[in-house]
Amino acid sequence: MNGETLIELSAIRKSFFTEKVETRALDAISLRVGKGEYVALSGPSGSGKSTLLSLMGLLDTWDAGIYTLNGQDVSTLGREQRAEIRNREIGFVFQAFHLISDLTVEENVALPLTYRSNLSKGEREKLTAAALERVDMAHRAQHFPSQLSGGQQQRVAVARAVVGRPSLILADEPTGNLDSKNAEVVIELLDNLHKDGATICMVTHNPETAMRCPRQIELFDGRITADRSRDVLLRSIA
Repeated sequence: MNGETLIELSAIRKSFFTEKVETRALDAISLRVGKGEYVALSGPSGSGKSTLLSLMGLLDTWDAGIYTLNGQDVSTLGREQRAEIRNREIGFVFQAFHLISDLTVEENVALPLTYRSNLSKGEREKLTAAALERVDMAHRAQHFPSQLSGGQQQRVAVARAVVGRPSLILADEPTGNLDSKNAEVVIELLDNLHKDGATICMVTHNPETAMRCPRQIELFDGRITADRSRDVLLRSIA
């Protein structure tokens, strides 16, 4: 962390309504994440961690509170403005790979760049090639998702997340559909991205995966119940 704030949430509230019953998913969440931080979000099912990640990624709206991303208040933006910021500032890695089956690996990775009118075809090709090299999938550029293993598909998803050089990478259970060997490969990719300066927020149920992150935030019933550094946790265990 270099001292600059990338994410600032202030008193964020989010509720869901089903059959006249209100479920408060996030209850006055306030949180700051600095540029270059690597943060694990953990907690039991229903604690609000995936909802929080979705709001950070501007995939959903919230009922109250202020969200500032990279110095810009995004709380009152419309759908098109949020989509533009998502494309420019945020890369996503999900548990489900969300690759498009009839596009090649190269085309899947390049997809976020097609919405950037300021990039030439040559620039898009260079960025795509660099992202595939970074995850060691350049040799599979012309293959289709169905021709890849689960671990390879997730590596392609990581390449797609970083191709546009976003300010923030959001990962929601990125190893949830992988065996232990492939899970380790994907986590190592994220570790290396962090070492290169990426800001990463990752939802995980796995305590060992969470311990890879220098900062760990725990949620319960829509509230932050712990916000600790890995060093503090290790000292408490010792």
